[in-house]
Amino acid sequence: MEYSIGELAARFGLATHVLRHWEDAGLLDPKRRVAGRRVYDDTHVARVAEIQLCKAAGFSLEDIRELDDPVRRRAMLESQLTQVRERLAQLALSEKMLEHGLRCRHADHRACPRFHEMVLARLDGVTVADAMDHD
Repeated sequence: MEYSIGELAARFGLATHVLRHWEDAGLLDPKRRVAGRRVYDDTHVARVAEIQLCKAAGFSLEDIRELDDPVRRRAMLESQLTQVRERLAQLALSEKMLEHGLRCRHADHRACPRFHEMVLARLDGVTVADAMDHD
């Protein structure tokens, strides 16, 4: 099946300029143009889905292009997984701090003894995670 740029973009809820940008970045390559217009086929449909999945995993467009290199792919996946795990740990810590703030009975967080302990721990060079480790 053949698709115009508008049809392909609409299928994924994207603006057409996004597909043009991906083409400029070397991620999409319409095989032929009819009357100067881009024509996409089912391989491009699959590629757009692949690009979206990679972006959802946190890869940049440059990274996505490099994922096509089988020599680099594994190292890139491992690196991205490490980064995702670090972000998850940071988000878990943020969640813990926010939950503490919501449980705290003090109207002013600076009056909270536990918060004060955490501030002092940070001043002593204790990591945020260790300063929060009180449950």
